[in-house]
Amino acid sequence: MTQQSSAVLDDLRWRGVLAQTTDEAALRAALDAGTVTFYVGFDPTAPSLHIGHLVQVLTARRLQLAGHRPLALVGGATGLVGDPRPTSERTINDPAVVAGWVERLGRQIAPFLDFEGPAAAALVNNLDWTAELSAIDFLRDVGKHFSVNRMLDREAVAKRLATNGISYTEFSYVLLQSNDFLQLSRRHGCTLQLGGSDQWGNITAGCELVRRVDQRTVHALATPLLTKADGTKFGKTETGTVWLDPELTSPYAFYQFWLAAEDAKVDDYLKVFSFRSREELEALAAETAERPQGRASQRALAQDVTTLVHGAEATARVEAASAALFGRGDLALLDEATLRDAVAELPTARVAPGEPLDVPRLLAAAGVVPSVSAGRRAVAEGGAYVNNERVEDAEAPVDPSALLHGRWLVLRRGRRTLAAVDVAPA
Repeated sequence: MTQQSSAVLDDLRWRGVLAQTTDEAALRAALDAGTVTFYVGFDPTAPSLHIGHLVQVLTARRLQLAGHRPLALVGGATGLVGDPRPTSERTINDPAVVAGWVERLGRQIAPFLDFEGPAAAALVNNLDWTAELSAIDFLRDVGKHFSVNRMLDREAVAKRLATNGISYTEFSYVLLQSNDFLQLSRRHGCTLQLGGSDQWGNITAGCELVRRVDQRTVHALATPLLTKADGTKFGKTETGTVWLDPELTSPYAFYQFWLAAEDAKVDDYLKVFSFRSREELEALAAETAERPQGRASQRALAQDVTTLVHGAEATARVEAASAALFGRGDLALLDEATLRDAVAELPTARVAPGEPLDVPRLLAAAGVVPSVSAGRRAVAEGGAYVNNERVEDAEAPVDPSALLHGRWLVLRRGRRTLAAVDVAPA
């Protein structure tokens, strides 16, 4: 834990995670004066956080390391409603489902924060102060302070009104989130809210509610939404969202996502997601610029973020699998779960038990080559491998004893083209 200081704002700006604040000079003064209690909220609209949420979690960790106290709010109340999206209404989930997701998200957030010491973090749930609030009290105590005209001007609301319309439920979401800031200010002395820039309207509405009701000045800090080099949203793959839950995105797939980061953006991502020093990151950027084919920044990014989320042991297993797939390790030494996750990311030919494991046919079925005859040519040219062993005879089937964990074969053509064979009942 370092001395409380507004220097953390300079670090956040250098890392590219400081988009805007309500009053930076006032916020700096508050941070320099001592421990600031701040909160960041996560709605349980899915069973896991994704890497977009990780920006907020890690920013909260950086603020705590600078001596400030985080409140991680998981919205058991707001998750029952849902923040309005620009396109359509959210699905209203069953309260029991939302309650289960609250628990899961809390368990995901907890390892990133320190729950002991003078700046001990706390997990809070806005259902605790919302569940018993009557509609009359909510309208009198909270709704009275909101202008419908200003609510209509909010970007998400305006987009919905121009297209599909919006329910009163989602229209009122801003009141619920604003009340969270008011309640945390009263209960925990919270004076700063952290969130993504897409939440800026909700965050500043909370600041205004605290000022109107309790005549107290509080602060807001927003992080930018990360994008790819082409300006599109960061955090999705061809198969969907990159989740923190290993059951939804395997550690292997998670690692590969970061390893595939674009050259134009990888150093930006390292600043956001890595806890390496400025000197280390600048050295990595220089090394990658000088020798981009070495992908030093990508490897550091994949290692750092996978270790943060899944732990050092999982990262070591994933790195061993990644090396073995490309012939730099022994596939037979990989545990079954890690191999299964790795194979799941490859084009796969599925074969029924007992079928002959004819290499040219398998290469074609897995999409490594366009045809069986092309598979025979690949073998003849010495460029076909099964489990990293070069295939010498195109006519000789693979012995079933070569199946890894009794189920899989890894096919490779040349150095980089990979696929798999899965011999298992349908």
